[in-house]
Amino acid sequence: MHKASTVLIKKYFEEHNFVASDIASFDFFIDNELQKIIEENRIIEPTIIPHNIDDFKIRLDKIWVTKPEITEADGSKRPIFPIEARLRKISYAAPVYIEVSAHINGIQRESFTTQVGSLPIMLKSKKCHLFNLNREDLIKRGEDPDDAGGYFIINGTERVLIDVEDLGANKFLVEKASVGPSAYIGKIFSEFGSFKIPHTVEKMKDGIFYLSFTRVKRMPIVVVMKALGLIKDEEIMKFVTAHKPSDEIFVNLLEYVDIKTEEEALDWVAKRIGITQSKEIRVERMKEIIDKYLLPHLGTKKEDRIFKAYNLCKYLKRFNAVSREEGHTDDKDHYLNKRVKMSGDLLADLFRVNLKVLIGDLLYNFQRIVKRGKFPSIKVVIRDKLLTSRIYSSMATGNWVGGRKGISQRIQRINYLECLSHLQRVVSPLSTTQENFQARELHCTHFGRLCPIETPEGTNIGLRKNLALMAELSVDTNEEKIVGSLKNLGLKTIN
Repeated sequence: MHKASTVLIKKYFEEHNFVASDIASFDFFIDNELQKIIEENRIIEPTIIPHNIDDFKIRLDKIWVTKPEITEADGSKRPIFPIEARLRKISYAAPVYIEVSAHINGIQRESFTTQVGSLPIMLKSKKCHLFNLNREDLIKRGEDPDDAGGYFIINGTERVLIDVEDLGANKFLVEKASVGPSAYIGKIFSEFGSFKIPHTVEKMKDGIFYLSFTRVKRMPIVVVMKALGLIKDEEIMKFVTAHKPSDEIFVNLLEYVDIKTEEEALDWVAKRIGITQSKEIRVERMKEIIDKYLLPHLGTKKEDRIFKAYNLCKYLKRFNAVSREEGHTDDKDHYLNKRVKMSGDLLADLFRVNLKVLIGDLLYNFQRIVKRGKFPSIKVVIRDKLLTSRIYSSMATGNWVGGRKGISQRIQRINYLECLSHLQRVVSPLSTTQENFQARELHCTHFGRLCPIETPEGTNIGLRKNLALMAELSVDTNEEKIVGSLKNLGLKTIN
C-alpha cells in the first residue's frame, strides 16, 4: 500500500506544478479580467470640450498583452528571457496595448492602437517565453528545470505575490454582537469593480430592524425596501416570513404604515441622512445613493432596485430567524466563508485602480490643451509611463492599493523547500498585534487546503499560513453559466 501511494504522489507531482493555481489565476487575469476592467471604464467623457462640438467621447475598445520584450538604447525591440532580466537587473515585462477611438457627435473621428504601459509577466504562465518548454530547452535558456515559476522579475529581483485570504464578498453572515444594543449583527460586503461596501443589519431595543451602508446610518430596513419599490406591506411580509406571519416583522410594518409611495420613502430617508435641498433634488440624490452604493453587486441601474428589495427581504428573513434563535449564526473562520485572492486577483485590483489614475491624467491633459483653444489628438494625451511606473512601484515595494503592505515579497532562495513554501504562502489581513484567538486557531475546514504544521511562532502564528502540498484553487465561476444551467433544470426568476 505504502509503495502504491508513493508512486501515485510521485506521478501527481510529475504532472502538476506546485503553483499551478497561481499560474492559472494570472492567465485568467490576462485573458478575461483585463478586458472586463476596460469594459467597466469603457466611455470617457471630458467635461471641457471645444465650443463647436456638442458631444465628445473617448472609447476604450480592446486590450491585449504580448510576450516579454526589451527596448534597447538604440530603440530596437527584441524578446527577452528571464535569465537576461535577472543578470541585467531589468524587469521581465510585456507591453500592454489598447485600442482607443474618439467619437464626435456620435461619429468616429480617430481610432488607433497605443501602448499604455508594461505589465510584469509571471514565469511559466501562457505569456512567458518558458511556457511549455521541456527540460532540455529550459536548461539551454539558463533556467533550472525544477523551478516551479509562479513569480515575477522586477528590476532583476525575483518577487512573489503573497495570496491573501479574506471574507467572501456578497455573502450575508449573521454573528453574535460583542458590543452595541443589537444582540446579533448581520454583515455583507457588496463588491462591484473597485467598490467594496460594508452593509450591516441590526435589531434595536425598540424591535425595529435597521440597515447601515455608506452615508446611510441605521435606517429602518422596511423604509429602504419601500424606497426600492417594494411598497405593499403584504408583499414584504410574504417575502420575509414565507408562510407564517411574524410578530417582529408586523411591528416593523406597522411603524411605517404611513409611507405609501416610493417617493415618500426616498424623501423620508433623504431627510434622515441630512440632505437639505428641495424635495425633487432630495429624491434624485437619494435615488443616486441607492443605485450606486446599496448592494452594487446586484446592479447599479434603476431596474435593479426591485431585485435589491427582494435580497433585503432574504437577508431580513435570515437575520430574524437567528435573532429569534431559530437559525444558527455563521462562523467567519469557516473556509466556506473565505476567499483566497491569488496573483491574478491582486493584479486586477492594482490594474483597476491605476487605470482610473491613467484616465484621470488623460482627461486632465486633454482639458488643459482644449482650454488653450487647441483640439488635441488622443494619442498625444496618453502617458504610457504613468501606468508602468505605478505598477512597478507596487510590485517593487509590496505596498498595494487599499493600504495593504507586504503583498509583493522578495523570494527566499535559501533552499528549494524554503522557496516552494514562500510561493504557497497565504496571509490573513488581520493585525498581528491583536489577539484574534479564533482567527489563529486551526479550523477543521483547513484540512486538505492549508498545512496544519507550517506557520511561524510569535505574533504571526495562525495568521501566516501555507497551502497544503496538493491543494488546488478554483477560479471564480461564471454566474451566468450557473444560472443558465439552473434555468434548464426548471429555475424560475422572480419578475
